[in-house]
Amino acid sequence: MLFAHDTECGLISAAALVNTDSQDGEGLPDIAALDRFVAAHRWSGRHAHTEVELRAVRALRPRLRRLWDGDLHTVVAVVNDLLREYRALPQLIRHDDQPYHVHAVPRDAPLATRMAVEAAMAVADLVRGDELDRLRHCARPDCANVLVDLSKNRSRRFCEAGCGNRVAVNAYRARKAARRP
Repeated sequence: MLFAHDTECGLISAAALVNTDSQDGEGLPDIAALDRFVAAHRWSGRHAHTEVELRAVRALRPRLRRLWDGDLHTVVAVVNDLLREYRALPQLIRHDDQPYHVHAVPRDAPLATRMAVEAAMAVADLVRGDELDRLRHCARPDCANVLVDLSKNRSRRFCEAGCGNRVAVNAYRARKAARRP
């Protein structure tokens, strides 16, 4: 583990949330999809299961994408804006058999608020550790997904959508075709 558990979880869930807004279609088309996302990323606390909540979570995605698209100063501005807007007050919390970790808003805050602040706190750790280059775009040319490289050797290049396999298969096919007479 390179970062604290809550930092890694915040980064991974932020990338996954950004990637639900894709050129291939809406990744959060309805409340059931949001329910699955919340369960998959083990979000604790309040979850209203409403259209209002779904719209708020969707509206957060472009702001979080700026964390991957911006330079250092833009990222710092986005992080600070999110923390200020949601009145983040970091505290050490322990729940659900997890060790102490930092929450900066109450567990009963709206889901989109918690998602925004968790992402901002996690990216703040990257900025403080001069590790912002771990936020990347997928290396497959026609993929718009983002990723977090948590590997020790900083070698992750592809998102979770199978892009690495597609690139490898295409390269194999190209090599095979080049050998044919």
